[in-house]
Amino acid sequence: MKYEVRWGERHEALEFERDGSTLRWKLADESRTGDLLEVEPGIYSFLVDGHSYDVKSGVNPDGSCWVDLNGRRHPVDVTDPRRNGSRPGRAHAEGRARVQALMPGKVLRVLVAPGDAVTAGQGLLVVEAMKMQNEMKSPKDGTVVEVKTKEGATVAPGEVLLVVE
Repeated sequence: MKYEVRWGERHEALEFERDGSTLRWKLADESRTGDLLEVEPGIYSFLVDGHSYDVKSGVNPDGSCWVDLNGRRHPVDVTDPRRNGSRPGRAHAEGRARVQALMPGKVLRVLVAPGDAVTAGQGLLVVEAMKMQNEMKSPKDGTVVEVKTKEGATVAPGEVLLVVE
């Protein structure tokens, strides 16, 4: 996966790949490998080069993001270039709205079909991620024009699940 990461005055390209607990990443021109283990929901233990880091992340009430490394909080801005600068799972009020998976998961229920009229905030489908059921909601009033997933499907972050027009 490729992302753009901005913190402080730094703006870097980040690529990473996860295979089980092994995480490989390239930030700027440096490639590294480490072990990442989720010790409880949203809290990770990260081991790299013999050093252990406690990692948490979150979103502030204003929508800005942060990463906490060993008790020290750092503001960050992570952008997935595939989303053309839009917030994950969100869309513009006009035109087509692509509802995207926020994280890897499994589609439990599809609540709408192509042609269905929907209102902003209406549930469209339910995705299970990290043992939590998340209802994906319509970002706008409109009509479902395309459902790109089905119940039981595994989805990746940024994958378009359905389209509302």
